[in-house]
Amino acid sequence: MLKAVPGTSDIFPQAKDYPFREPVFRYITTTAEEVLRGAGAQMVHTPIFEYLEVFQKGVGLTSDIVVKKEMYVLEDRGGRLLALRPEPTAAIVRAYNEHGMKVWPQPVRLFTWGPIFRGERQQKGRYKQFHQVDYEALGLSDPLLDAEAIALMVRIYKTLGLKNLEVKLGSVGDPEDRLRYNQYLRTLFEPYAQALSEDSRVRLEANPMRILDSKSERDQQIIAELQPKPMLEFLGPEARAFHEQVCRYLAELGVPFSVDPSMVRGLDYYVRTAWEVHHTSIGAKSALGGGGRYDGLSEMLGGPPVPGVGFGIGIERVAIALQEEGIPIPADPSPTLYLAPLDEAAKIEALVLAEQLRPKIYVEIGYAPKSPRKALEDALKKGARYVGFLGESERARGVITLKHLESGEQTTLEPLQLHSLFEGPEPK
Repeated sequence: MLKAVPGTSDIFPQAKDYPFREPVFRYITTTAEEVLRGAGAQMVHTPIFEYLEVFQKGVGLTSDIVVKKEMYVLEDRGGRLLALRPEPTAAIVRAYNEHGMKVWPQPVRLFTWGPIFRGERQQKGRYKQFHQVDYEALGLSDPLLDAEAIALMVRIYKTLGLKNLEVKLGSVGDPEDRLRYNQYLRTLFEPYAQALSEDSRVRLEANPMRILDSKSERDQQIIAELQPKPMLEFLGPEARAFHEQVCRYLAELGVPFSVDPSMVRGLDYYVRTAWEVHHTSIGAKSALGGGGRYDGLSEMLGGPPVPGVGFGIGIERVAIALQEEGIPIPADPSPTLYLAPLDEAAKIEALVLAEQLRPKIYVEIGYAPKSPRKALEDALKKGARYVGFLGESERARGVITLKHLESGEQTTLEPLQLHSLFEGPEPK
């Protein structure tokens, strides 16, 4: 029997792994949508694959996604290389440029959710196919947008019911600040090059900042020994003023945060603001999501200058946090009425009646004739409020036998009476 690829999962109501239970998944995505739509953001969907260049240029040639060959790349019939989406921001910026959104009232605030694909080693909270809610605000370089994005992200988590949250705020500066910082780090780490991991030796030449984010224990020991100065000490006047303004806005918004001077980002397009939101109960992989500003990304994709800021929320990570906090997921509604055919002829009668009632109430039917006792058991398992029996006796009299499952009260009604019963508010 064939099975799903390791690192991927089916999402369905009774999934063994909590993050892939469909009601949990839906609770997270619908909550995020309600919060973001309520703030004026608009939904957008981009293809799950793009030309490879969109992501190569977008995430940067020194990112792990490119360097460690984490992208799923395929060739189409015309010989063009395509890639499954390893992150959504570059695709949304590509869509902004392609569809002329620059003439819309700025900023254009967009959100989406969907699958992300990365060929990395599977572990708790990391999958080859995972899912992400994404928000982007494009067209305006203002620290107010950065603060609003962080506030919206936190509001999503709090609306879901999460409490053990920690916002970590940093800045990766402007490109010239990063050049100075990378040169400082290169000089610092070069004497230890042979002791670094293979990945960090590559980063030492291409982007030394990424060494600070290494998952290698050996690298972290070297970093602890050298104690490099943080990026914040290398900010130029404009980037520093921008960062300080974001801090002031967050304070006025009442969003608790701590400044993390050592924060770096895994994607090359980030400038200035960078942040992460952590959950204090889920251990080393505690980041539920993160975001930042990427004012140069549009130009990296061959477009005009378009400032932007946004965030991504890992849906599976959030589900793990919900499970850790024991937050109950709202139950799906149960059927108001379960129509039970007692003979073969009653099957179509049940379906016809159900279709007439379904605009008003939630109705399920039995698809095979059963005894009243078995039909009653099915109705109780589904949590129905009423069960309606249709059989030869009912057909002869032109009625439905209706039983209220909570009170046990049973009566017979003509079809028009049944329709009247469910007119207006659903019966209690």
